[in-house]
Amino acid sequence: MKTDIILAGVGGQGILSIAAVLGEAALADSLYLKQAEVHGMSQRGGDVQSNLRLSSSPIYSDLIPKGKADLIVSLEPMEALRYLPWLSETGTIVTNSQPFVNINNYPEMERIEKEFEKINNKVVIDAEAIAKAETGTIRTANMVMLGAAAPFIDIEFSKIENAVRSIFARKGEDIVNMNIKALNAGYEKAKK
Repeated sequence: MKTDIILAGVGGQGILSIAAVLGEAALADSLYLKQAEVHGMSQRGGDVQSNLRLSSSPIYSDLIPKGKADLIVSLEPMEALRYLPWLSETGTIVTNSQPFVNINNYPEMERIEKEFEKINNKVVIDAEAIAKAETGTIRTANMVMLGAAAPFIDIEFSKIENAVRSIFARKGEDIVNMNIKALNAGYEKAKK
């Protein structure tokens, strides 16, 4: 088993929380794990990206070569497109449909949607709307996206749920339950 995942988004969207959850779930599944992060100007809404490599055998590099990513999980549509060169021919993109417009020359959504049409394996969801409907806040959109990506990751869903519980436990039971609810909502949406 080997899964190479690129996590992409903008500072403050929760990319590193997704990476932490997947890392903990991978360790619980006795998988090897390598991770590399790029924070950019994340405090100012800049690019945040993480290479996450999971495998049942040793991994020697923490970076995913171009054309080799099995999965791109993006909390923002333009960031999904930024990492398209890394997606393998059989890879899947799981992305939020809602843009985080933080630059003056942000591309028109019609242009972004046309690029997504060219991709065979994709899940495009409105993570904020799902999060708001399920938990009352868009702050859980990252867990909605993780749930939507879970069917494409070779880790039992229950181990991902347990990792969410562990990562958010220090924030209290209400926060844990809210994130589990968001995770499950994304999972159900992607399975449809």
